[in-house]
Amino acid sequence: MSTAAAIARVASFYENLDQRALQRIGEIYAPAAQFKDPFNEVCGVDAIAHVFQHMFATVDDPRFRVERSFGDGDEAMLVWVFSFGAAARRRSVRGVSHLRFDDRGRVVAHRDYWDPAEELYTGVPLLGGLMRWLRRRLSAGTMPSP
Repeated sequence: MSTAAAIARVASFYENLDQRALQRIGEIYAPAAQFKDPFNEVCGVDAIAHVFQHMFATVDDPRFRVERSFGDGDEAMLVWVFSFGAAARRRSVRGVSHLRFDDRGRVVAHRDYWDPAEELYTGVPLLGGLMRWLRRRLSAGTMPSP
């Protein structure tokens, strides 16, 4: 399978991800695939499926939208937006996935890059205030001179 076809298949899987789609996860991921994000590091199709089952159990109306993708050889990058929550309080997380494919176009390694401090923690009442304060203190414009 070409890299472009593998990328299109993974992007479509994520953009249409729901509980039923998880039944097809073995078509997208190789049996011993590795998956890592800021909260999880798992190996194997069943463990990856469990990560998404947990997402469906804990988040309202989760949706992925792939904004860009590109690949080279057996690797690809997906730039995405993950949104969740009720309409009045919908939240979004921006991130990037680095993927490696086997010769059948299945994902063998999946690493997500996104910043939970910026994207999630700032929305938590006390923790959000602390994160904003730390960001201001640590930014180049507020550091004391040596």
